[in-house]
Amino acid sequence: MLKSRFFWKLSAGYFVLVLAVSLIIGLTLHTAVERGSYEELRRSLKAQAILVKQALKSSDITAESLGTVFQKYVRDLDPKLGVHITLIRADGVVVADSGHDVATMGNYSDYPEILATHTHEYGFATRQGKISKNRTMYLALAVRDKGHPLGYIRIGLPLELVDLQLTRFQTGMIRSIGVSIILALLLAFVVTRHFVKPLVSMTSVADSISQGNYERKVLATRKDEIGHLAHALNKVSESSRERTHAIGADRKKLAAILSGMTEGVIAISNDERVVHLNDAAGRLLGATPGESVDKPIWQVTRLREVSEILGDVLRDGAELQRNLQIATAASDQFIEMHASPLHDGEGVLVGAVAVLHDLSELHRLDMVRREFVANASHELKTPITAIRGLVETLIDDSTLTASTRERFLGKIKDQSMRLSSIVVDLLALSRLESRGSNKEETSFDLRDVVQAIANNFVPLGEEKGIVVNTELNSQSIEITADKNAIGQAVSNLLDNALKYTPRGGRITARLSVQDGEVVVEVEDTGIGVEPQDRDRIFERFYRVDKARSRELGGTGLGLAIVKHIAFVHGGRVAVDSTPGAGSTFSIFLPLARTSNRSN
Repeated sequence: MLKSRFFWKLSAGYFVLVLAVSLIIGLTLHTAVERGSYEELRRSLKAQAILVKQALKSSDITAESLGTVFQKYVRDLDPKLGVHITLIRADGVVVADSGHDVATMGNYSDYPEILATHTHEYGFATRQGKISKNRTMYLALAVRDKGHPLGYIRIGLPLELVDLQLTRFQTGMIRSIGVSIILALLLAFVVTRHFVKPLVSMTSVADSISQGNYERKVLATRKDEIGHLAHALNKVSESSRERTHAIGADRKKLAAILSGMTEGVIAISNDERVVHLNDAAGRLLGATPGESVDKPIWQVTRLREVSEILGDVLRDGAELQRNLQIATAASDQFIEMHASPLHDGEGVLVGAVAVLHDLSELHRLDMVRREFVANASHELKTPITAIRGLVETLIDDSTLTASTRERFLGKIKDQSMRLSSIVVDLLALSRLESRGSNKEETSFDLRDVVQAIANNFVPLGEEKGIVVNTELNSQSIEITADKNAIGQAVSNLLDNALKYTPRGGRITARLSVQDGEVVVEVEDTGIGVEPQDRDRIFERFYRVDKARSRELGGTGLGLAIVKHIAFVHGGRVAVDSTPGAGSTFSIFLPLARTSNRSN
């Protein structure tokens, strides 16, 4: 038992508890005694000061005769009271002292006890005496005549006797604590042994049970909770022995089921009742796993195809693969189902297992890819068709005037520039997707990037009669990110705002820290975005006003790039807009990726 770590931990805890309680009680008693002793000394000094003051008041004294009158009493009072008495004039000069020559004592006006009488009735201070060199408690009391200060009475009491008494008390207290700790250790050893010994025995039996030995039992003679635990452990040992045989019979069947589990898994017996249905299958089929066991498969799921496929596998004993489409309220689900027969160790058919692969996300991504290809083809085809038509006209029609040819060439240039912009934006999206987590991250002050990008748009705004300004955080905001990508995102938001803000409008770029996130906002006073367009405005090639966007040279990819840049940096985007009044586009980056110096 002495090798038990629990025994020593419990004993150590008991020892620490006793030691802590003893120290707390000892320190509390020592503090209380010390405080009481000093308080009693203060009361004594007050009484003695009042006695001296009353003695002075009984004589007709003035400021000039204060020292003479006091000297008359000080010699008599000093031995009676057992204290050191000093009379100090209002300007701090000592005029009389019970034990020292006043000529050698100097000025006392800046002593703590004298200064305290300016705001309190009494002034107290404890320190080593300037002349006596002993630790002394001083009390000062102002002497006034008709409200005018005449001087101060200062009484000092040496603390040697009090300190000696406190030292003796402390020594006795330490001895008492030491004896208490020794007795507590002995008691802790006995009590801990009483509780730990049966626990050590039960631990040994539990180790035997974990190794498959169910024959050992715990001697349960106690009537307390430990005794009940011993009885329970014996019952667990017996029930475990009985269940081991049942588990062995089901292990092969369970191993066969688990071996086919990849996503959603359904296992049925040869009478088409559910043996196992995991959570993934329950979600796909709209069934509850716990309530589905032992029920017919056709009763568990409303999908007729699932029960038919499993029935065919049981009938033919062959594997089957089918693709299923499930209509739901939100969107259709696409499932690939693989069904196989189950055999026991002797090769007898005992049921079937089906693995369900949810292909909905792959199908959605394929639809997105197709839509993207179609949109990209359309966007590329439009400028190419325009260029082709203009070039053919220039080639075939030799009667065109020089001004017409120049105008056609200008349109060709515009369309080629638009085509170039689309290609550049597509390449930008491709780079963002291909780099993923391999971004060229550096640490930089986000304010510098926002300010620099905004400065580039100031002259462009002036040409259109639009004011472009910034409202940035007063403190530096350091962020670790792809500097070029963040700059491109801010630039795209400002460019988008400039395109849709009329003359006389205003564009404001803001940077702040809100609710644990760094927020980059671009607010404009433009045409705004209708509510039905806000959810799709960040999609590729989606335009609120397609004709206006193409007229202004937009590619339909700017906001999609912003969204993707925010996403690869662990952030998000949002838009808040009032049609006809303006919009605010925001980029949120998690504060965990930043270091705000203001914090």
